[in-house]
Amino acid sequence: MRNVSVVTEFILLGIPHTEDLENMLFVLFLSLYIFTLMGNLLILLAIVSSTRLHTPMYFFLCKLSVCDIFFPSVSSPKMLFYLSGNSRAISYAGCASQLFFYHFLGCTECFLCTVMAYDRFVAICYPLRYTIIMSHRVCAILALGTSFFGCIQATFLTTLTFQLPYCGPYEVDYFFCDIPVMLKLACADTSALETVGFVSVGLMPLSCFLLILTSYSRIVYSILQIRSAEGRRRAFSTCSAHLTAVLLLYMPVVLIYLRPTPSPWLDAAVQILNNLVTPMLNPLIYSLRNKEVKSSLRKVLNQLGFLPEQL
Repeated sequence: MRNVSVVTEFILLGIPHTEDLENMLFVLFLSLYIFTLMGNLLILLAIVSSTRLHTPMYFFLCKLSVCDIFFPSVSSPKMLFYLSGNSRAISYAGCASQLFFYHFLGCTECFLCTVMAYDRFVAICYPLRYTIIMSHRVCAILALGTSFFGCIQATFLTTLTFQLPYCGPYEVDYFFCDIPVMLKLACADTSALETVGFVSVGLMPLSCFLLILTSYSRIVYSILQIRSAEGRRRAFSTCSAHLTAVLLLYMPVVLIYLRPTPSPWLDAAVQILNNLVTPMLNPLIYSLRNKEVKSSLRKVLNQLGFLPEQL
């Protein structure tokens, strides 16, 4: 039986099989992190500065951008810190905080994508009642609800993980503290907890995905009833960005948490995609095919001096 002692800190071993690549990874991840922060900040500025974009759809997009700013900030600063040659140690409280905020923000994004699908459903299926149904009060309740239920889910998962006794050596074979790698350090039998965690982590995204699927089934049916080809094209265009973002959000969850046989290297690669690449792509996804956002972005970039006046 392994010795159980009071845990004060853990050691993050980093991304598996990347020895001697620290400098290259530091430059790569720092670049991705900076682009993620800049892209989402620009989206926020574009929406806040344009009164035309003060609608429910862009209100929820603002919240998504806020989540995409904080989500990579859960693990990236510490990862960049040790990739630059500094200590890999993380305190017990810091490790628990990483796990909590990672799942809090991740769950909030899942619920937010569900709310955004509902918003598109109301806009396309009930256009005349849209402003009544999606009132300011309803939008505020939905936005707060995504954070509230995200907090409940994250609290449950964090408590489930850190109520276990841990044994030395306290080496986390990953680049941040997450449920699968923390369970490996536990001294107790974790089979029951793994099952509960698997059901919890799987059930929440699956429920959200089914609700999104239901909303889009109704949306597609309504769009097909539109007689003009231009009308159908515009309706599909408003939904395509959200569908792309949903796929980028749910694919990593399935690959990381719901596979029967985990692979450390594949999990790390997918996690990097989920932590840094997806939050960086979301501003591009929502702005490239949206004339209103692009127009507002040009004005913001003009004011910041990044574009010449004629643009």
